[in-house]
Amino acid sequence: MSAAESPLEGPRLRLRAPRGEDLPLLFDWYNDPELVAPFDRFSVDTFEGFERALAEAPGDPGSLAPRYVLERKEDGKLLGFVGHYSAHPVLSLTDVWYVLGEATERRKGYGQEAVGLLVTHLFATPRLARVGATCDVANLPSVRLLERLGFTREGTLRRSLFHHGTWHDVHYYGLTREEWTAKAPAGGS
Repeated sequence: MSAAESPLEGPRLRLRAPRGEDLPLLFDWYNDPELVAPFDRFSVDTFEGFERALAEAPGDPGSLAPRYVLERKEDGKLLGFVGHYSAHPVLSLTDVWYVLGEATERRKGYGQEAVGLLVTHLFATPRLARVGATCDVANLPSVRLLERLGFTREGTLRRSLFHHGTWHDVHYYGLTREEWTAKAPAGGS
């Protein structure tokens, strides 16, 4: 599953592979401490390293680089990016992650639509039986997004993420293929 495949189309969004002209904006979002640091580890990357990670991501199941950009269909505006990665070397755990970079576009359902499109795409692969996601327990918008999509909180990983000089608890969520198919969420078909 690579972002080199056809774009994923939803009612309002198109998820497509990042293009060269997208990289400066994506790099700015990826390296914005106000956007990333409140709920995740943060370290500044070089533009060259970021560019290389994006190029290598399609062939690397463990890559944390963005796999798709969120492009609003009506005007082509980039709103954020999403990704997925193999989260464990033995277990079949594929986790999704997401960033809505445009602060003015948050709380409008774009994140839910984008993650729904990505989950539908991942479940189109017969080898996946479940998709997971993690989020800092304090990241309430992310908690709400995952739960609206039908993810089940499977547990809390205590003191598992270190950022801002302290340890944070992280919720772990999971969603099975059967749960997703039964729910058939908006933006996920």
